Amino acid sequence: MFSANNYETILFDINNGVGTITVNREKKLNALNSQVLKEIKDLLETIHAQDKSFSLKGLILTGAGEKAFIAGADISEMNGMTTDEAQAFGKLGQDVSLLFEKLHIPVIAAVNGFALGGGCEMAMSCDFIYATESAVFGQPEVKLGLIPGYGGTQRLARLVGRNRAKEIIYSGRNVKAEEALTLGLAVKLFPTKEAMMEGVEDTFSKILRNSPLAVGASKKVMNMGNDLTVEQGLGCELQQFAEIFSSDDMKEGTAAFMEKRAPEFTGK
Repeated sequence: MFSANNYETILFDINNGVGTITVNREKKLNALNSQVLKEIKDLLETIHAQDKSFSLKGLILTGAGEKAFIAGADISEMNGMTTDEAQAFGKLGQDVSLLFEKLHIPVIAAVNGFALGGGCEMAMSCDFIYATESAVFGQPEVKLGLIPGYGGTQRLARLVGRNRAKEIIYSGRNVKAEEALTLGLAVKLFPTKEAMMEGVEDTFSKILRNSPLAVGASKKVMNMGNDLTVEQGLGCELQQFAEIFSSDDMKEGTAAFMEKRAPEFTGK
């Protein structure tokens, strides 16, 4: 049976149907080592396999403390890795990022402080990013003779445009919160971590009023469209649009609208 006590480097709790994963290595600025990644992967795989028993309607990813969301991958572990070990370490991080994307529920990254390297990559694998005004993003791997390995070369370009992503990655420079907002990397800023978490909760209160089936289908189609032409993406959209007409949620939503009442969605 699942228990959050199984983990040493992350915390997990559920409140009003929304789960929160907190990377809990505050003294190490929540840096990602193999143990952290394996524990997040195990949790996400459990959510994928047992989503009905969890009854999760949303997920938050954040970091412990005020200084860092995730300051990056743990360099002390990476130092001295062989090519094969680096391949496995990169694959583990990419697997985790893909699991966030493939969850049928919305995932919000709540970024406090540093989100560098692997931290920026994990945030970008979520559906969107809320951040504090003190947040700092970046892909500084080239400064260490490395390149991003958890999806940074791919997701950053999709979020801010290829040439802007190249400039950020080639220079290894930091992107402060205001610039991240301007670029569309973050979608909303807050003065404090407490205010940010309240903002995340407020957004989820709006999302959870809607059909979870429709939200999940929207996420699926939008993510699929990243690798397709507009015409191909429209085909996927049309298929999901038609299929959802057979759902209980669609029948309930349209009936509630006609009857001028609030809908009671079941996700079926």
